[in-house]
Amino acid sequence: MTTTELLIAVLAGIVQGVVEWLPVSSQGNLSLVLTLVGTDPAVAVQLALFLQVGTTLSAATYYRDELATALRAAPSWRPATAYEGEHALVSYIVVASLFTGIVGIPLYVFAVDLAGQLTGGVFIAVIGVLLIITGVLQRVSNTVSMGGRETPSLVDSILVGSAQGFAILPGISRSGVTASTLLFRSYDPPSAFRLSFLLSIPASVGAALLTVVGAGGLPGIDPIPAVVALGVSAVVGYVTIDALMRVVERVPFATVCFALGAIAIVGGGGIALIV
Repeated sequence: MTTTELLIAVLAGIVQGVVEWLPVSSQGNLSLVLTLVGTDPAVAVQLALFLQVGTTLSAATYYRDELATALRAAPSWRPATAYEGEHALVSYIVVASLFTGIVGIPLYVFAVDLAGQLTGGVFIAVIGVLLIITGVLQRVSNTVSMGGRETPSLVDSILVGSAQGFAILPGISRSGVTASTLLFRSYDPPSAFRLSFLLSIPASVGAALLTVVGAGGLPGIDPIPAVVALGVSAVVGYVTIDALMRVVERVPFATVCFALGAIAIVGGGGIALIV
């Protein structure tokens, strides 16, 4: 591993660890960074998906108690009590993940094939447009009156899972579309982010498996830089989750929405101006 490869791996890990949890696309931004340093666009998409494993470890570690509770409740799951008590989280994760796959797998094939046909400049331009769309969605969600819901329903699971499926496209923010969907469904901000982050775990694992199977191994990167990038993204991701949850729990919701909406709009607009 050369010094350049090490620096790129560390940079990729930091970008993934921070932006995975913000309403800007981690996949889009990481694909952009990798493309700018000379990575083939098709490989950049695959790498961005694979490196989500690092932030998956962050979320699994941060929410380890809730995941343990869900696993203990899973054996006693019954259709009649699917969305009652501890079973609600199990049903939410399973049903939402199913609809993520239904929507996301065909889009994954489309996204990788499209990226392979685009030159670097056009590819970056597409990412910029999609980032702006993500920012607009986040901005619109801020105008909706919020309620105090905390427990997901079947309808919530289907809507959030389907929305998450579109995040397979580079430039569409996974946390942005899922959290916004939950906010539209009248969840309070801490619950919306918690449910969004929990759902990222199976989605990211599935995306990584798609990448590895589709590429026949680690796509375009040596194992050592890959491990470095995953490790950095896991550590940075955990710190970012903790910081963000502290903010949404303590800061007035209007202030949180203004800050996150500004990040999304400025991030998307900045990318478009650059390209």
